Amino acid sequence: MSSRLRRTVALSVVLVVAVVAVGLFVIDVDSSDPGPAPFDDTVSVGLSLADEYGLGADVELPKAQAYYSQYEYVVGYYGVETFAETQDSESHTQRFGYPLAVYVSDYSSVDVDLTDEGYPVTDGQPAWTDAEDAWYVTDSEASTPNGETVVPFSSREDATAFADAHDGTVRSWEGLLETEFDRDEATVVRDRVDDQHADADRRVEATTELRDRPVSIVVGEDAETIQEAIDDAPANTTVVVPEGEYDETLEIDHPITLAGDGDVTISGDGNGSVVTATADRTGLIGLEITGSGSERTGTGELPGDEPEDEEWDATFEQNYAGGDAGIAMHTASDSLVEDVTVHSSASGIILRRGGESVVRNATVYSPEEWTDGHAGILALHSPIVVEESSVSDGRDGLYAHRSEGLVVRDSTFDGNRLGVHLMHTSDALVTENEIHDQFNTGIYVMTGPERNALVDNDVRGGEYAIFMSGSDSYVAGNVLVDSRVGLRIDSAGTIYEDNVVAGNEIGAKERALLPTNRVYANDFVDNDVHGAAGTGPLRIWTEDGAGNYWQGATSLERGERTDRTYSPTAPVDQRLHSVDGTPTLARSPALDAMAGLQGSVPGMRTGSIVDLEPTCEPNNPDLLERSGWADRAWSCDRTTTP
Repeated sequence: MSSRLRRTVALSVVLVVAVVAVGLFVIDVDSSDPGPAPFDDTVSVGLSLADEYGLGADVELPKAQAYYSQYEYVVGYYGVETFAETQDSESHTQRFGYPLAVYVSDYSSVDVDLTDEGYPVTDGQPAWTDAEDAWYVTDSEASTPNGETVVPFSSREDATAFADAHDGTVRSWEGLLETEFDRDEATVVRDRVDDQHADADRRVEATTELRDRPVSIVVGEDAETIQEAIDDAPANTTVVVPEGEYDETLEIDHPITLAGDGDVTISGDGNGSVVTATADRTGLIGLEITGSGSERTGTGELPGDEPEDEEWDATFEQNYAGGDAGIAMHTASDSLVEDVTVHSSASGIILRRGGESVVRNATVYSPEEWTDGHAGILALHSPIVVEESSVSDGRDGLYAHRSEGLVVRDSTFDGNRLGVHLMHTSDALVTENEIHDQFNTGIYVMTGPERNALVDNDVRGGEYAIFMSGSDSYVAGNVLVDSRVGLRIDSAGTIYEDNVVAGNEIGAKERALLPTNRVYANDFVDNDVHGAAGTGPLRIWTEDGAGNYWQGATSLERGERTDRTYSPTAPVDQRLHSVDGTPTLARSPALDAMAGLQGSVPGMRTGSIVDLEPTCEPNNPDLLERSGWADRAWSCDRTTTP
């Protein structure tokens, strides 16, 4: 983020008057509005880094920027619709206050056309114009990587001309704000988890026939070596490898299945990858692989077909996918790796540009010291399904780079540096995995991806259980225990619900500058500190009247909700679950008044979290029982346990 982040000057722009007795706050905006900021100096939202890097130099997506009454930074929005969709929600106003000034891109200041994808391209950078005075073209052919977009103009005549040319509708500012935009991405991610499972089932089923191809060659009977058998086998047939040990390095360049019959070990000579496949619909079944080279990165030409267009991260792809592996699948889409065991000297299984391939029931043993290895399973530009597999002792158990649509489920990651590591990977589903004792992080989502779902995982031990960045994602039903930090929140617009966070040094730590996450219906039990927050506005962890369960939150009467707010970052509240006698102090008139004030004024305290509606009982008793920490949870009147 730029060091030139422009802050609103609250004293010159807004006067906040707090009337504690009735909880009213009057906002009086000064007549001189702040001018637009350089967009790079805003805290921006609405576009993943991968999408941003992938845009052409002449693409100028529509943008908006807003100054808020109770937020110290200028917020930048990729897509005017992103601002319009969020600005009128109750939770948004509660967190940010009211918009003081809003500016939008002015396409009247440039010549604009659309690419084949619908992205606006211009002959220069659009100027900024006041949002209230602009005219907006909706429902046109214009789009961003996220879908349909709104194109603003300072001139109504220019807006009408663009709408006529691209089948759009011209709206005023008031009309735009009344328009409904279906952009609640985190909710969409939550609602599609079952569909993602079903799609993964479809992809697994599509590889079933690779196990049932007719046998064409049996090694030792029809060919002396495995490589000879591969070379001679007709397409779409199976090469059977009888039980035994084979010292070979193999290359597969046409669609066949290589299947072991009994205990089959293929040993390389310590140089390069042991099995390299470059054909779609390749099957590798029932094999044990050992003896790969130990080079973690590569510099030479990659096997397989080259991508048609030069990618912005081509050097990265070459370095990572060019390393040695037990199994290296390059541009081998719709392939199957099943019932294999790989003893890795660098990476275990590499899938580069692998389409809808499947890794199923694979076991990867990485070098004993994670510093000596690379990734157990490495997916680059490969929306693969990994299921019922196990990776141990790797630098990364599973590393995914730009593999949109990846599914990782029902697998085990043990003793790696990072268990599941997503880079520039959006629309992934990571679910029902056991991820234990990683050296650093259980699930690490980084570099600004969008719409990822992390659901029903059991993550224990390490520096961080889940480290979540990016935006518009869904994190739910996870058990996060015995780590230094159970949940690290660096995301925006993400839903965190129904998680159990227990027995950590810090339960959840939020560092996001944008207070747009929704954190509710979680259970925080026996963490040294339940919550911590970095620099930024007061985060309100309540959604539509639903709060979280905090071991130690107090109430005079037993009920569904406590009769006071709870702040895990407040000096008294954060100790209620660990020190006797503090409930009396917590109910002192001064602290009760302060708690009410914190819940009403988002900008009152920075680096803080408040729950306006804490629950008296755990929200997820079955999950809490599974975590092993149920006996440490008690009702908020401190009389009973669940």
